[in-house]
Amino acid sequence: MNILNLIKIDEKSRIPKYRQIVDSIVYNISEGNLKMDDKIPSINVFSEEYLLSRDTVEKAYNILKERKIILSIRGKGFYIARTKLISKVNILFLINKLSSYKMRIYNHFIDGIGGTAHTDLHIYHCEEELFLNLLEKNRGGYNYYVIMPHFKTEKLSHISFTSKVLNAINKIPKDKLILLDNPISEIKGAFVEIYQDFEDDIYNALKQGLEKIKKYEKLIMVYPESSVYPYPKRILHGFRKFCVEFSLEFEIVDEIYDDMILKKGDLFITISESDLVNLMNQIRDKEFTLGEEIGVISYNDTPLKELLGITCISTDFKAMGETTAQMILNKEKGIVKNPFSYIDRNSL
Repeated sequence: MNILNLIKIDEKSRIPKYRQIVDSIVYNISEGNLKMDDKIPSINVFSEEYLLSRDTVEKAYNILKERKIILSIRGKGFYIARTKLISKVNILFLINKLSSYKMRIYNHFIDGIGGTAHTDLHIYHCEEELFLNLLEKNRGGYNYYVIMPHFKTEKLSHISFTSKVLNAINKIPKDKLILLDNPISEIKGAFVEIYQDFEDDIYNALKQGLEKIKKYEKLIMVYPESSVYPYPKRILHGFRKFCVEFSLEFEIVDEIYDDMILKKGDLFITISESDLVNLMNQIRDKEFTLGEEIGVISYNDTPLKELLGITCISTDFKAMGETTAQMILNKEKGIVKNPFSYIDRNSL
């Protein structure tokens, strides 16, 4: 059988051609058309046969190698490395809010899972009842349930779960359950958990920046005590632990007020985007020198913060999405701590 005859490239499709190559090879493996140790065409042969650029084919092959679907043997070519791939599966992806951070996780997950799955995204807005209704409505209809557990109380403070939420999640077969972002130790069994350690993450990240941080006279953490989308209080615990251990003067405020009192030697740590924007506007209006007279650290990195030179402490959203996809593709189980880092830029 000519393997090239199995690969389908649709010139009219909006799907990038490198992705079509990946999906087509995965599909043919799942259908049994390609088997372990089958040789596939070289990059040059493939590009010539389909009139594609060499870079396009090479990009597809690199993705397949990263997913350990193919391997290259020097002097011999490319071969199918494994055939235990999932066929088309259905995934329910439950996110607590539609933020840029959550969508980066989701988008990297979709990119990593490729054409092997159909994923339904639902946002439950930290609402217990909406979450429970979505789960009940879709119970038994999916191969995997990817859940980010963040909820709010009546006073709009953060809670990881309620008794009803815990009961509902425990009804999901453990081989179908994937918990993201926020760990729940009360759930036992062999399932997938890819998490942030909110308390230790901020503590360890701030320690990385200690030499610059201790030059400031006072640290001000801007933590919204109540919010439609509340943040884990463990962030506060880690911040306090850091300040106390290194004898740093600190204050915790609920928001950046429009008439905030700013002083030279202040270092602000903001969580919400609106507080960061308000703070930066006031620093500019009052003509303070950012990174010298006043410092700023923002929680959760974005491309815009990178462009503006804002120092960040942040989990790796790309890694979280990609790890989730890989654990599904490889049918793995286990607990993985997601990378979290201090990103030094000009605002500190």
